[in-house]
Amino acid sequence: MISPKLKQHFRYSAILLKQLVITDFKLRYKGSVLGYAWSVLKPLLMFAILYLVFGVIFKAGRGVPNFPIYLLLGIVLWSFFAEVTQQSLGSIVARGDLIRKIRIPRWLIIVSASASALINFTINLAVVFVFALATGMDLLITSFFLPLFILEIYLFALGLSLILSALFVKYRDISHVWDVVIQAGFYATPILYPLTMIANPDVQKLLFINPMAHAIQSSRNVFVTRETITIGEAYGTPYAFLMPLLIVLFLLVIGVLYFKKEAPNFAENI
Repeated sequence: MISPKLKQHFRYSAILLKQLVITDFKLRYKGSVLGYAWSVLKPLLMFAILYLVFGVIFKAGRGVPNFPIYLLLGIVLWSFFAEVTQQSLGSIVARGDLIRKIRIPRWLIIVSASASALINFTINLAVVFVFALATGMDLLITSFFLPLFILEIYLFALGLSLILSALFVKYRDISHVWDVVIQAGFYATPILYPLTMIANPDVQKLLFINPMAHAIQSSRNVFVTRETITIGEAYGTPYAFLMPLLIVLFLLVIGVLYFKKEAPNFAENI
């Protein structure tokens, strides 16, 4: 039986979270001529440029069924991960005035930033579905498993966001470091190219240690084409998926513990 006090706390947190998400989403496109349209246009413009360079000029997708959707899905999934972490990183500092004025669960600020990114991602994912149907791609029955890999990406991003946001309160250089990591990770993750381009099986295994590589490849496997290499095929065992999942859970636990430890000092250090 949930106590009335606990119910009131949950109700207060839900209302506050809703307001934070709405505010974040409105402020993001404030003063923009196209406004919310950028949430769709940005990944599409990025896709068009990268497809022209890697798909048409360098023919990186040669032999990959439905390569435009293959590429677009990878870009949308990576953009979701990048947006969650980058928006969350500076969110505590950005909400410094609010933290000083009222008692607010600090974790709500991180969740609200990630929820705002989730709204953008939902819109972009809908575009991927429309694009797939428009190009005549047959939707696989395994597409029902796609939300599982989206959840993996979200939890991975959330764990990192808790760590990064707490570090950023003390060390502002973290934002510059993370920008470099995101850029490097984009090219190190098989987004622009299929893993079949990498002949060395040991390098394939090394890339799959990254949970984003596992989530993106698995998403393509269940949604775009069953010919996509998965971590189970790379390692030769169906249980290989446990490795990136354990990394995700480990980072999430570390993130929660570190954020909880640093949270009482946020108002003082901002």
